[in-house]
Amino acid sequence: MDKNKNFKNANADVDDKTKKVRRAPKKKVCLFCTEKNSVIDYKDVNKLKRFVTEKGKIIPRRASGVCAPHQRDLQNAIKRARFMGLLPFKGE
Repeated sequence: MDKNKNFKNANADVDDKTKKVRRAPKKKVCLFCTEKNSVIDYKDVNKLKRFVTEKGKIIPRRASGVCAPHQRDLQNAIKRARFMGLLPFKGE
């Protein structure tokens, strides 16, 4: 038992020396909420491309910072643009 306690204490000292301060990430603000006049439209391909990866996947809400209602609208617009042939289903 004493050996385990000493071993844990030795590791705790090492952890304290190498411990890094972790900062909270900056809160992402919804692009569409900040621009009140901004409308999500499937014909605006340049705006939609920002929310699609190179492989053609829709970027998730936690990564893009878009709020839930706008993410749903964005998702539908991307799917409509794909169906109309404005955006590819798959990347290159």
